[in-house]
Amino acid sequence: MPIALPSSQAADHPGVEQIYRDHHGWLQSLLQRKLGDVQHAADLAQDAFMALLRTRPGTVAAEGLREPRAYLRTVAHGLLVDHFRRQTLERAYLEALAHQPEPLARSPEEHHMVLQALQRIDRMLDALGPRAREVFLLSQLEHLTYGEIAQRMGISVRTVKRDMQSGFAHCIAAML
Repeated sequence: MPIALPSSQAADHPGVEQIYRDHHGWLQSLLQRKLGDVQHAADLAQDAFMALLRTRPGTVAAEGLREPRAYLRTVAHGLLVDHFRRQTLERAYLEALAHQPEPLARSPEEHHMVLQALQRIDRMLDALGPRAREVFLLSQLEHLTYGEIAQRMGISVRTVKRDMQSGFAHCIAAML
């Protein structure tokens, strides 16, 4: 059974409410087929409609969406990508944690904090362009010099410096 939109939001956005009634079941079953999990599918379907409220409330109320299923499928795809990315990060972290000696094992609270930090780092890196992300990771994870990065990637040292500056700016912004 679909969870209704909060009454204050439904009253303010009758177009969204109608789209919700008409397409929620379809979207949830689409997500359930992709995830194999009823609960996660329900959560992501609800998130898709909340995104619709945040991004298109005036447009939906005034003229409606021409292709609501196409729009919802696109939003749901982005939510699925984020969901799978979080799962991949968590699995990698748990695998690394399993290889640590017992005294270094983290408490559940520390584990949760580290996962949140990894997710923030992942979002920050995702905000960088592909070249800047690669430059930043080569510097920070492989400890290559700017000259080595420039040579490996076939770009100038000046471009490497500019990309590193962008990466550090994104890091600082993510910490604030």
